[in-house]
Amino acid sequence: MIIKTNPDEIQIYLTDASNIKGFCDAVYFPENVDELRRTIQEANENKINVTISGNGTGLTGARVPMGGIVVSTEKLNRVIEINAEEKFIIVEPAVLLSDLQSAVNELGLLYPPDPTERNCYIGGTVATNASGEKTFKYGATREYVLALDIVLANGDLLLLQRGKQKAENDRLQLFCESGKRLDISIPDYKMPETKNASGYFCKPDMDAVDLFIGSEGTLGIITKIKLELVPKLEKKLSCVLFFNDEDNAINFVLKARRVSLQSQKEKNEKEINALALEFFDGNALKFLSADYKIIPADASGAVWFEQEVTSQNEEDILMKWIELIAEFDGNEETAWLAFDDAEIKKIQQFRHSVSAKVNEYISKNNFKKLGTDAAVPAEKFVEFYKYCTSLVKKSKIDYVTYGHFGNSHIHLNILPKNSEEHLIGKELYKKICMKAIELNGTVSAEHGIGKLKIEYLTMMYGEDVIKKMAVIKRAFDPNLILGIGNIIDKKYLT
Repeated sequence: MIIKTNPDEIQIYLTDASNIKGFCDAVYFPENVDELRRTIQEANENKINVTISGNGTGLTGARVPMGGIVVSTEKLNRVIEINAEEKFIIVEPAVLLSDLQSAVNELGLLYPPDPTERNCYIGGTVATNASGEKTFKYGATREYVLALDIVLANGDLLLLQRGKQKAENDRLQLFCESGKRLDISIPDYKMPETKNASGYFCKPDMDAVDLFIGSEGTLGIITKIKLELVPKLEKKLSCVLFFNDEDNAINFVLKARRVSLQSQKEKNEKEINALALEFFDGNALKFLSADYKIIPADASGAVWFEQEVTSQNEEDILMKWIELIAEFDGNEETAWLAFDDAEIKKIQQFRHSVSAKVNEYISKNNFKKLGTDAAVPAEKFVEFYKYCTSLVKKSKIDYVTYGHFGNSHIHLNILPKNSEEHLIGKELYKKICMKAIELNGTVSAEHGIGKLKIEYLTMMYGEDVIKKMAVIKRAFDPNLILGIGNIIDKKYLT
């Protein structure tokens, strides 16, 4: 096993896309599960903090160490099995999402949770319950995880299969490979009824697998993942539609969402039924305009929608969308419409370019990222959006807004020009999180909590719930070595 301590060689493991910086004594690169287990066991015996490192695409500092050692999973990168007949894939945690999608696509299959950042490791997506644009129709990572192999803090192995290890009311009993029994008390607290990636998933009679999905390296280390697949889409209709009026763009999304949810409920293949409903405000379009000449100069907003179609219903579905576009004064002449894979990929790159340029701006100016990841119940969405944008406009600080508006989920990124604006931006960010909580939403819908959002998770759930999460952590990690600083404020672990 390779172990690196040279500062020049380990710098890349001391940060992530949030631009938060950390430090550690060494980075370990286990090449198999046995090496990983020995490393963790030794760290546990010596009470050395361990931070698990994915591919550095996270936005909350979860993989950024604050002392101790880093264990990189990058050598655990095998695709172990693809079963086309039973529609599942088994992978190690460092398989890239892009590689997984390519492998299953060749067999006519699809892995629906498809985060915008496709250079992420699959282990990282499970650790944060990640999601993407197709979440609007297909749901987040949690819904596709069938089994997990997990190395616990003492080096023991826990093998979980969905449906095999379930809690009875608030009691969860698990047996490790060694035969050791773990008795876990599952707290009953109300999670938001929105897309959510904030803290531990807990509810009566829950599946044990769900406790580890979204646990951000604090309960154990994922070493093998079995994921459900679905049949690949026959064809897709993809379109970026520009609007001269932002309200029209938002109202277009709202109606498309209502119709799509009804179509999903009725399994209606002849009506609008979006895979994705994404929004970009005028600021985001200006941010991209130098790279994309297709963006009209007077555009105040844009919507990207996708829908799976067949040869039989393709024309009818297109006409339905055209009627909806006309209803809300979308600009048909400037619409970017795609049916073939190559052009659809260009539209996906357009979507990715917004977040990539934001990260580039933050890194260039050496700020920690101030990008919201909040979601609220659908009926509160417009109120929330208007509050957020009004708040930031009054500050006169630059910002861009985009995100998964079909899921009532907003990425508002504050772009400070100096340290004074960054301090103001932090207060604005906090107010936005408080508003999301007030509206029964979540402070993190898909990126997780990591180190940057623990204050907001405490605001969201309250200290009593955080203390209950700390009890769960201690049950799996008594010496408190794994992912310290992620999810739970250290003061609740003393």
